[in-house]
Amino acid sequence: MNYQKILEDIYKEIQPELKKGKVANYIPALAEVDPNQFAMTITLKSGEQFSVGKCKEEFSIQSISKVLAFSLAIHIYSKSLYKRVGVEPSGNAFNSLVQLEYEQGIPRNPFINAGAIVVMDALMSHYGGDFLTLEKILNFTRDISGDGAIKFDSSVAISEMKHASRNLSLAHLMKSFGNFDNDVRDVVKTYFKQCAIVMNTKTLSRAMLYLAFDGKDPITHREFLNGEQAKRLNALMLTCGHYDASGEFAYNVGLPGKSGVGGGIIAIVPDVMSISVWSPRLNEYGNSYAGTLALQMFTSKTGLSIF
Repeated sequence: MNYQKILEDIYKEIQPELKKGKVANYIPALAEVDPNQFAMTITLKSGEQFSVGKCKEEFSIQSISKVLAFSLAIHIYSKSLYKRVGVEPSGNAFNSLVQLEYEQGIPRNPFINAGAIVVMDALMSHYGGDFLTLEKILNFTRDISGDGAIKFDSSVAISEMKHASRNLSLAHLMKSFGNFDNDVRDVVKTYFKQCAIVMNTKTLSRAMLYLAFDGKDPITHREFLNGEQAKRLNALMLTCGHYDASGEFAYNVGLPGKSGVGGGIIAIVPDVMSISVWSPRLNEYGNSYAGTLALQMFTSKTGLSIF
C-alpha cells in the first residue's frame, strides 16, 4: 500500500476544511496558535514513517497525555486502580461536575478530566510528590518516543492554572468523597504540566506504537504494558477517547484513539501502525475538526479499521 500517496491525497482533500472549527480559546496560550495548520504521520512496525504537512511543528498534546499517565498507573496499580476510576463512557462534557457528584466522587473513566486528575493523584502517592511524578511521566514519554528532549511548555501550564477553577472543583469534590490523597493544588498543577507536554506528529506517532503491539515497542522490544493492560487501554480509547463524541468517532473512524484540545489526535491500528494527526481548530465536542475528518478519510481509503 502506498501510504505516502494516501497521506498526500488526504492533505489535498482536507485543505477546504482547515478553516472550520475554533481553537481552544478558554486556554489563552492555545488561542495564540496559528489555527490553519495541519500535519499527519503514520509509524509502521519497522519504525518507517510517512508524513504530510507541518509534521515537525510542536504542539501541546493536552488530553492525549492522559494515555501516558494511565499507562503508568495501570502498570503500577493494575486492577485495583478501577476502585478509584471507572471504565464507562461518560456521555457528558469532559469537565462535568454533575456526574461526579451523582456517582459519589468516582470518575466515569480516566480520560475525562476528573478521571485524569485522580490518576495523577494515584501516581503522586506512588512516586512521592509532584516533581518526581512529572519526571516519571516525561521519562516514560521520552522512552516510548525515542526522543530524550521531550519537555512541557511552562507557559501553557501556567495559562491553564490561571483558569483552573473547574478542575480544582472536580478535585475538591473527589476529596470530599474520600477519593483523593494529596494536596489538591499540587495535583492539579502537576496535571496541567502533564497536559502541556509538547510533541510533533512524528514523535507522537512513534510514541504510541507500543499500544499497537500489545504494550511492547516493536523497534526496541521493550515491554511497557503487558498484553492484558494494552488491550484494556485500547478498549478505553475506543469507547472514551473522544469525550462525548467517542461513539461518533468509533462509528466514523473505527479505531482506538485519543484526542486533545491542542488539536492533536492519536489512533491505533492493532498489529499494523500508530497514527498522529494535528489541526488546532476544534469541533463542538473539543476534538480536532480536520484531524477527525482526516482519520475518517484514512480508514476509508485504506480499509484499515478494527471493524
